[in-house]
Amino acid sequence: MPGSTPDASAAREARAVSDPYDVAVIGAGPAGLAGAVTAAELGLSVALLDASPGPGGQFYRHPHPATGAARPEALHHDWPAFAALRDRLNSREVDRFFQHHVWTVTRESETEWTVHALTGEDGADSADGDDRQPVTVRARAVLLATGAYERQLPFPGWTLPGVVGAGGAQAMLKSGLALPGRRIVVAGSGPLLLAAASSLTAAGAHVPEVIEASGYLGYARNPAVLAANPGKLAEAALHGSALLRHRVRLRTRSAVIEAHGTDRVEAVTVARLDRDWRPVPGTARHVPCDALAVGHGLVPRIETATALGCATRRTADGTHALALSPLQETSLRGMWAAGEAGGVGGVQLAFTEGALAALAISARLTGRRPAARGGGPGAHSSLPGIGALRTLRRRRDRMRAFAEAMARAHAPGPGWTEWLTDETDVCRCEEVPAGRVREAVTEYGARDTRTVKLLTRAGMGWCQGRMCDAAVTCLAATPTAPPPPPPRLPLATPIPLGTLASLPAPDATAPDATAPHATTTPDITVPDATEGHAS
Repeated sequence: MPGSTPDASAAREARAVSDPYDVAVIGAGPAGLAGAVTAAELGLSVALLDASPGPGGQFYRHPHPATGAARPEALHHDWPAFAALRDRLNSREVDRFFQHHVWTVTRESETEWTVHALTGEDGADSADGDDRQPVTVRARAVLLATGAYERQLPFPGWTLPGVVGAGGAQAMLKSGLALPGRRIVVAGSGPLLLAAASSLTAAGAHVPEVIEASGYLGYARNPAVLAANPGKLAEAALHGSALLRHRVRLRTRSAVIEAHGTDRVEAVTVARLDRDWRPVPGTARHVPCDALAVGHGLVPRIETATALGCATRRTADGTHALALSPLQETSLRGMWAAGEAGGVGGVQLAFTEGALAALAISARLTGRRPAARGGGPGAHSSLPGIGALRTLRRRRDRMRAFAEAMARAHAPGPGWTEWLTDETDVCRCEEVPAGRVREAVTEYGARDTRTVKLLTRAGMGWCQGRMCDAAVTCLAATPTAPPPPPPRLPLATPIPLGTLASLPAPDATAPDATAPHATTTPDITVPDATEGHAS
């Protein structure tokens, strides 16, 4: 933890082994930060783990000290909310395990969990793992706030240097004060595009066009949801005015279907799309650029939970999120989740769900029920009143409804696979082109994603399918086959074999972590225990 002494660090890690915390919070982004702070203010002992060197997560990513950034808040939306939570965190005794990469969580008993992590800087080379040390943190409850990663739909030329994720472009800007180019086309689908374009233009880049594959009329089909979330409209107006000020054109129902260049991207081909995202013949045009920031929405990061057998639900845009109770608990008793892991919905929803989960955890562990009257969610040493709890739930439900409308509005259409040629790499790690995946389906009879992976090695490389799973799933889909369950990855991050070998043998008396306690419905999926990735 930055600023802590070696003795303090050793004492903290000794505590993690000898005396369970009340709650271990995995992820120090908006949801995890709100959960950790609220839990600590309610009197719980809290361990907060994150791979980054400080709080904030990807959304509030900080500039590296070497940049000498004087005003990091200038690159962030709603910075005061983060600063207030950070100050509350600093005023509480929360043990912080920053630069700790959580690779799995194990359930030791009905009331105890162990979080397994490796030390090391965010993004450090972990190929040999010689400089990384295993750390275990025991806790009575776990709050997952693991965020999301970008969904990429491939197209010819997407592997050229200069083609970066829309979120990746923002990360470069926030952490390194760097731009991927000077003339940057922003493309894909979802509200992240507007935020990315606003940030890039504010930093001095020329963004000639924002290319949105969907339209915005889908939001209009939910007038009640829009009326209940005026803050979202204000946020959209803020980004829209920024784009107008910098004369950035917004093109809807269009997509970048090819990137051109030799050593790096030099131009892109943009085409109009029909309602299924198929390119409309005769509409292709050439747009010069020296960088392309592209992303097609976010995918909840849930591999830690699905490895334990947590039930999931299919979201309106075709991804999988954790199925949660009204108080944010997963289908495994004692494990909660907040933020994007339960469905992508934005920073304010993450704040709310983190606080709500902390209240639920406190009530479970202490046995104290919310009083008929009481203080707000930040009340000290006692649970807030039932009124405050209901307020949080109403706020969560209102913003979750907007998130579902947003997912429906920007759901990828099935026609996007027509962008691909047989030579287009779908899996970058294993260099598997679309033609080989199609061959597995048409020639070898593959009828599901798992079989395609076994026949082609798509999704079996370094990222274990996190980048290519959506594309492979679409190419392997048949009209009659049910959608596949989410991948069940055994490890959340690569670890040395020596660390695995040093683990104690599983306790035969430990509870079956794959047994959900929640009632399942036809919309909720418990991952297939045989689904996974070989390498």
